[in-house]
Amino acid sequence: MANPIEFNLFAPYNQGAVLVGSFSNWEEIPMKKENDGYFRVTVDLEDGVYQYKFRVQSKSWFFEPDQWVDVTDPYATDVDGQSSEENGIVRIKDGERIVDTYVWQHDDHPLPADHELVIYELHVADFSGGEADSKARGKYQHVIEKLDYLCELGINAIELMPVKEYPGDYSWGYNPRHFFATESSYGTTADLKRLIDECHGRGIRVIMDGIYNHSEASCPLTQIDHDYWYHHDPRDPENNWGPEFNYEHYDENLDTYPARRFIGDVVRYWVKDFHIDGIRYDAARQIANYDFMHWIVQEAKQTAGEKPFYNIAEHIPETRNITNIDGPMDGCWHDSFYHCVLAHITGKTFDLEQLKDCLDAKRQGFMGATNIVNYLTNHDHHHVMAELGDRGIFDEAAFRRRKLGAVLVMTAMGVPMIWMGEEFGEYKPKTIDSAKIDWTLLKNDLNRSLWDYYKGLIHLRKSNSALHTENIEFFHENPEAKVLAYTRWNDEGSRVVVVANFSDQFLAGYTIPDFPADGTWHEWTGNYDLEAGGGNLMTDLGEFEAKVFVWG
Repeated sequence: MANPIEFNLFAPYNQGAVLVGSFSNWEEIPMKKENDGYFRVTVDLEDGVYQYKFRVQSKSWFFEPDQWVDVTDPYATDVDGQSSEENGIVRIKDGERIVDTYVWQHDDHPLPADHELVIYELHVADFSGGEADSKARGKYQHVIEKLDYLCELGINAIELMPVKEYPGDYSWGYNPRHFFATESSYGTTADLKRLIDECHGRGIRVIMDGIYNHSEASCPLTQIDHDYWYHHDPRDPENNWGPEFNYEHYDENLDTYPARRFIGDVVRYWVKDFHIDGIRYDAARQIANYDFMHWIVQEAKQTAGEKPFYNIAEHIPETRNITNIDGPMDGCWHDSFYHCVLAHITGKTFDLEQLKDCLDAKRQGFMGATNIVNYLTNHDHHHVMAELGDRGIFDEAAFRRRKLGAVLVMTAMGVPMIWMGEEFGEYKPKTIDSAKIDWTLLKNDLNRSLWDYYKGLIHLRKSNSALHTENIEFFHENPEAKVLAYTRWNDEGSRVVVVANFSDQFLAGYTIPDFPADGTWHEWTGNYDLEAGGGNLMTDLGEFEAKVFVWG
């Protein structure tokens, strides 16, 4: 039995539009434009799966005036991304449009609050499989197969690099062409929902990387009426990745901001239909419109309802204005942390004030523990092991410094983030080509030791609420020996002390004065007890080593 299904296209200043599809043998079906700027037509369709697209008289300056062009529906939730045609795909079930038939299983599972998060950034195509794996893998279902691994490691949030449909079969995803469609090379919409649902069932939040600064050059909106949604020219040619959304453009006739309207629809769709728990906003510095950001963050949170939702800006270099009380975002990537810690664990520099700035972001003007996300690397940087290797630091010396960095990222004020593979010493440099994680490294003693170290630190970060606060005090500084000690605490009596040696010297019987409390402290990384007395604690500090003392 056929039911009336509406197809519509928002193209307020275009002269004409028609619908073509498999249901019409690709013959044109005229569409009528109404006063709200939409072209509409209703087609009687039986339940099934159909391909379709629009033909529209373009207003874009790079076509002839009113030239007819074929465009994919900008709101298509599925696209034939494997062909040059890129038709939209519509599914009809029980007389209604559907995205898929996935039934959520774990919506009632409790999820961690923002201040409890340990985030794991991953790229779907490269996270599973690997050199020694005979299967290609690289799909949502293969990430699901690794969730038990992530649970054992202890992470409680994953940040997916962009999963919106991009041209071709491999990309980092920062060239989105279809904002409502999921990347077809990773699997179906139901596969992605199953991944998110399985994460929720394990108490893992899913943060999605959102690209709202720009789109890929052939995004349907660019073909319909480029300057209605985008800036005519790049505002910063040095940092331009495609047509840039114009969030300042206001259409008085329809009382709407076209670019805001579109991205608002995108964000609400992903939060509502895919049950995501946060968004990382790519290139927030280039978006440069706090009014829009305030609005989009509120749209996301209102759609999410009661559950926690974390909005993170990638604003590089970071600025406190984008977060804190008046800023639009909950937090931002803390890129100066990466640069500072890398310089210190490679031995390039020792600057106590710079170190204290990165470990205590309040000194940089940030206010709360969730206002910054700290990391030792991410997809935009080389793996730390590659950086150490470039400086001739290998084997045990490299892993020692790597562990020192892990202590700093897990005990600094802020939310820690891991880039996939760094927890066991992945060493590949950054590349935009496929670079699957080398899981065979886990068979090596040094790599497995680093993994165990991370696992222990993540457990401490999640279980000790002293590390969830913004409280941090530097109580011992020794510029000659390159030692820095700091304490973290909360009002209920939890305390953690970190003593870090940034030198290549073994410091035997090192005495730390002004220790926060006399009594028994537990050294977390080596699992032994030590007594502090008379305000002092004595310990051996290996070269480039941190000791982590936990009270009680």
